[in-house]
Amino acid sequence: MTAIDAAATMAPVRTSAPLGRVLLAELRWVLRRPRNLLALLMLAGLPVLLGTAIAVTGGPGDRGGPPVLTAVAGNGLVLPVAALVLAQTLLLPLVVAMVAADALAGESAHGTLRGLLLAPVGRVRLVGVKAFGVLVLAVLAVTVVAVSGVLTGLIIVGGDGLVTLSGTTLSIGPALGRVALAVGWSAVQMAAVGAVALAISSLTEHPLVVMAATMGGLIVFGVLGTIPALDWLHPVLITTDWSAVLDVLRDPISGDTLTTGLLRAGCYLLIGLSATIARVVTKDV
Repeated sequence: MTAIDAAATMAPVRTSAPLGRVLLAELRWVLRRPRNLLALLMLAGLPVLLGTAIAVTGGPGDRGGPPVLTAVAGNGLVLPVAALVLAQTLLLPLVVAMVAADALAGESAHGTLRGLLLAPVGRVRLVGVKAFGVLVLAVLAVTVVAVSGVLTGLIIVGGDGLVTLSGTTLSIGPALGRVALAVGWSAVQMAAVGAVALAISSLTEHPLVVMAATMGGLIVFGVLGTIPALDWLHPVLITTDWSAVLDVLRDPISGDTLTTGLLRAGCYLLIGLSATIARVVTKDV
């Protein structure tokens, strides 16, 4: 054996880190960022403020306002679903877009993305790890709103079980099941938003651009969804069925709109992740 062969044999082989360790490191990175923790705290405070205001004022009553807020008065387990409906319009997408912006654009702005792309880690795997971090924060954000809403509803608003929008009454167990269903449905919607934001994040080095583009797109979609003349466009807008989460408060549950919303979110999720992978795989370093 020559000296060159011996050196080649003794040289350390670069291998990628175990997937579990990489995912755990990404999770720690996401959950230790102060602004992510502050965002979760803000989301937890929304149901508290909402429930306190309804308990003090008795709800909007005949003074107008969303019907679901009227249903919260004396019916505390409606509060988590009502809070999800309100948070879904702005706060939840903003938090998810912020995390997605940090995942790639933020790494690129700080110069760390280049090191990740040069490391002995597959680029598709890198996208999967970043998507995992965004997904965890999206699910956690929705869960925080719901848990805070349940506790606030039971402690401050009160009520025995859940009076559905159909007029029937559910005991605590089935009522919490309805809340869990709302959490799962909303989490899928926010995961779809995160996938699109991650795709935008792969195109720029500026996190604020990602947040502005994501939120601006959602606002435009929301406006287009209110124009009757554009009803042919509504089926492709991700925001079209976001209010369908209220169907979990009906008895029996109307599943058609919920299913359509899940399928639409799944399409956006697939498109967003595919676009992110295509961009990261072909990205120059």
